[in-house]
Parts: sequence; C-alpha cells; structure tokens
Amino acid sequence: MMKRVWVSFSVIAACLLGGLLIFSSIYTVDQTEYAVLITFGEPSADIISPGLRFKLPYPIQQVRKLSRETFSLTFGYEDTQNGIVSHDNEAKMITGDENIILADLEVQWRVVDPVAYLYHTENPINILYNATSASLRGVIGSSTVDDALTDGRARIINDVRENLSQLVENYDIGISIVNVNLQDVDLPNEEVSNAFKKVTSAREERVTKINEATRYKNEKLNTAEGQKEAVISKAEGQKVERIEAARGNVATFNALYSGYVNNKNITRERLMIEALEQVLPGVKLYIMDEGASGNTVKYLPIEAAKGGNN
Repeated sequence: MMKRVWVSFSVIAACLLGGLLIFSSIYTVDQTEYAVLITFGEPSADIISPGLRFKLPYPIQQVRKLSRETFSLTFGYEDTQNGIVSHDNEAKMITGDENIILADLEVQWRVVDPVAYLYHTENPINILYNATSASLRGVIGSSTVDDALTDGRARIINDVRENLSQLVENYDIGISIVNVNLQDVDLPNEEVSNAFKKVTSAREERVTKINEATRYKNEKLNTAEGQKEAVISKAEGQKVERIEAARGNVATFNALYSGYVNNKNITRERLMIEALEQVLPGVKLYIMDEGASGNTVKYLPIEAAKGGNN
C-alpha cells in the first residue's frame, strides 16, 4: 500500500513539474513590445520577433519585455490626476541677458535598443531627465529673454532637440527622442510679466506701423510711376505730332518754293493775299490794275472767284 502511494505521489509530482516546466518555457511576444532573452543573466543581442516562442525553463532562461510605445517626460511641471502641478524651482533658469524665466518642457521618447536600455545604465529615465535639464538650461542660457518669450521659441525648441538627441546618443541608453515641446515660458512674477507684455505690445504696434508706412509708400510709388508713364506717353505723342506737323510744313514750303521758282510774281501775290486774309479776316479784297488805260478801273473779284459771301 505504501509503495502504491509513493508511486502515485511521484507520478503526480512529475506531472506537475513537467507542466510547470512546459508552462514556463512557452511565452508570447506582442507587436507592441520588445522581448529580450536572457540566458544565465546574459542578454541576447538579437531582439525576439513577435509571436509564440519557446525557451528553457527558469532559471536557465528568462524573458524581459519592454513597450514600443512613445513615452512622455515632463520638466518643470507634473501632470497628475488632480491637475497640473508646477515645479518652479525646477523650471527656473537664467537667460543669456541675465533675466530669470520659468520654462516648462515636455520630451517624447521611446525605446529603440532594449538591451542598452536594460543593461547599460541603472536608471535610464533619470539620465534622460538630467540630459533634458542640461540641454534646456544650456539653450536658454545662450538666448535672450525676448527670444524665449516671443519669436525665438522655435529656434530654442530645435536647439534643445538637437542637443538632447546628441546627449542621449552619447550616453548610449537605448532611447530615441521623438519630439520636444516647449510648453510654457513666463516671467517669475506678475509685475515683471505685465511690463514685458507692454513692451511686447509696443513692439508689435511698431511693426504694424512700419508695415502700414511701407504699404503707403508703395502705393504712392505706384501712383507716381503711373503718372510718370502717363506723362512720358503724352510727351511721346506730342513729339510724334510735332514731328509730323514739321514734316507737313516742310512739304508745304517745298511746294510753295517749287511754285515760286516756276512763277515768282504769281506766287508772291498769292502769298501776300493769303497773309492779308489771315491778318484782316472778313475784309473784302480787290485786286486793282493801276496800269489800265482810260478812266476804267479794272479789279479782280476775289470773293466771287472763291465763292465767298463777304
């Protein structure tokens, strides 16, 4: 009887042990995670692909998994269930022109090398936090307060992203920087903040006035250019008109001169009559023949010949 009991117990124990070994040797890897196979404490350099996988039972082999999702690290504030909590001592830093500002930053990152993330450092998140602080303070320290509060924010974000990415790569902690967002930049007290807002408003108004003056200047220049072109066009027209009139006068003179050469007396008298008509308009003209014999005076009825009524 005792022998049967021991045999049954041994079979049951063997079945349980076998089931435990089989259960601990089968695992799955999802597409949203990394899996690193560790053999006697030594991680494999190969990343396990997603799917159903087998390994030797623990403690010979074990698997550590990491998510492939994008994580967020905040600097200068903390997003809690009760709302956003500001950490002013953390966010306070000095600019290149010796002004104090409060700068909040969000860093989006993800794991790209799970072996480096797990084994190259003890706390990669803490290293990322310190690198973020160093990058932000370094860039703000080389910028003016105007840059940080107004139109220099884009450059600051780009510089912080580049510096932080370089530091993370040098530290080799298996992390890649996805994006950097400069959440809020402000002055440490309300009085200084209001004064700076007034300065910013005055600067914007100045830019607006300059733009309006430039637009007015361009309108006047365009109007002047149009008037100039109109005057030039009119002058060109008058030039052509006078040239053509001069050519007509030359042609008339040449015709008169030709007639004068052919018959000087007739041409001279005709010119004299035309001159009298222009000087004494409306006067009746008679051509008298003083050399006529007798008492009869001969005259030429110019008006009848011209068909006039004067």
